[in-house]
Amino acid sequence: MTYLCTCVFAINSFGVFVFCSLLMKQKKFLYHFKNLRWAKGRHETYLCYVVKRRNSATSFSLDFGYLRNKSGCHVEVLFLRYISTWDLDPRHCYRITWFTSWSPCYDCARHVADFLCAYPNLTLRIFAARLYFCEERNAEPEGLRRLHRAGAQIAIMTFKDYFYCWNTFVENRKTTFKAWEGLHENSVRLARKLRRILLVRSCFPHSLTHLPSSSFSFSPGIPCLLSMNPLYEVDDLRDAFRMLGL
Repeated sequence: MTYLCTCVFAINSFGVFVFCSLLMKQKKFLYHFKNLRWAKGRHETYLCYVVKRRNSATSFSLDFGYLRNKSGCHVEVLFLRYISTWDLDPRHCYRITWFTSWSPCYDCARHVADFLCAYPNLTLRIFAARLYFCEERNAEPEGLRRLHRAGAQIAIMTFKDYFYCWNTFVENRKTTFKAWEGLHENSVRLARKLRRILLVRSCFPHSLTHLPSSSFSFSPGIPCLLSMNPLYEVDDLRDAFRMLGL
């Protein structure tokens, strides 16, 4: 199995060139992914991703890595340009998982939604550390609803997601991820806000998103690493057991 750890794209008129990099530094991950109530100065978006191909009940990883905004191009668009260079076999199903420091802006949500409609054999899960809103346009809620209608699963990062990212994308030097004060409370607050957004009737006619209330269930205190979530599947549990050495 071959993995490619990616963090930076350089784009020219022909296409996308991928440069390999090491894992993300601890300070960089904690600074950009911390789910603070007021995240001042964090103007970049980081995106950690895993691409898997599904074979019946099993799956195997094709690629993983992380990206950030580059040359004025948002990271979501960079990823779409990257994955578009793949020769995706229409006979197979592919699952992409994103862990992002900010949720997509309206334009990026629109691009991603169109991409998902063009590739029906591809599914996308997005776990966001924080929700992004542009005060001038205030279009991000509709963008998230449009993305959800296109089939994307959207959720807020919880302790187990940070734990997974720490052990997959971060140069952790065998240190254990430690939750900061307010991680769980802010996660619950953001999840409730996201749920309200996705339940609101769209601005466009004849469209309504439905999100089961069970999609955002939280246990008291710090969530258990293996607590069930509809966005997680059997191979996610296998990854968790492997990280715990079980």
